Amino acid sequence: MPDIVITEFMDEAAITEGLKGYKVVYDPKLVDKPEELAKLLADARAMIVRNRTQVRAPLLAQAPKLKAVGRLGVGLDNIDLVACAARSVAVFPASGANDVSVAEYVITAALVLLRRAWFATDRVAKGEWPRNDLMGFEMSGKTLGLVGFGAIARETARRARAMGMAVIAYDPFVKPDNPVWTELGACPATLDQLLTTAHVVSLHVPLTEATRNLINARALTAMRKDAIVINAARGGVVDEGALVMALKAGEIAGAALDVFDDEPLKGADAALFAGCPNLILTPHIAGVTEESNVRVSWVTVENVKKALAV
Repeated sequence: MPDIVITEFMDEAAITEGLKGYKVVYDPKLVDKPEELAKLLADARAMIVRNRTQVRAPLLAQAPKLKAVGRLGVGLDNIDLVACAARSVAVFPASGANDVSVAEYVITAALVLLRRAWFATDRVAKGEWPRNDLMGFEMSGKTLGLVGFGAIARETARRARAMGMAVIAYDPFVKPDNPVWTELGACPATLDQLLTTAHVVSLHVPLTEATRNLINARALTAMRKDAIVINAARGGVVDEGALVMALKAGEIAGAALDVFDDEPLKGADAALFAGCPNLILTPHIAGVTEESNVRVSWVTVENVKKALAV
């Protein structure tokens, strides 16, 4: 039976080179095979997961020897930290390993939505020339509003400032006298100030009771008509139904969603977005690039090895 069970995709070199000497079962589709997973966990001392594997009490009960959970990413809403602590199971997020990837995604999405050029593809291919219809905006001179001002938001701020944007951020846990504001040339703001001011609203908060549906109908109504919303943080922070209504009514100018309340997006949840204008949907890829996958995988492997060596 394996020492380490890996339920979702990761860099294979990190497994073959980094986990030499351990018995490892790696199946990136194991997350969808609960019966097989239960058997493998009977003797496992560690497991490595991404965001889809639900590490909660029922799963922990199937793993009596478990000592560590390595998370290939930073969000922990799929892991019951209280239940893990009660079992003395250590949890290791790959903090910092995909910050650059997410920051670049946010800037890319903002550029695409502001320029509106991507909406022209089908029309140009049909022989149309909608040059005036699709005139967009420059990023320079606009205001980026960051909801949350942690590591990824700060990487995003650096890139936005380099492109000529003003940056404001709402984060009650970052005090106004923190030197990071001056370092990054950003200004603290209340959430209401941010929503009414920013041309680009980017979300960088975990999913908690306080942040669930933080961007709801009221928040969307408060935004500028030419504002765009980007969520590469956690599904559930944006009220998806309210966002679709706001886009269709022209209350905001556009949105990009990389995360969803229920993933993978399918059925009625997917159909909700059909025919919605000025919208980019991606399958939770903001933090996943060739480079970040390597970094995240190696950080996680090293964390798990240290935990098993104790």
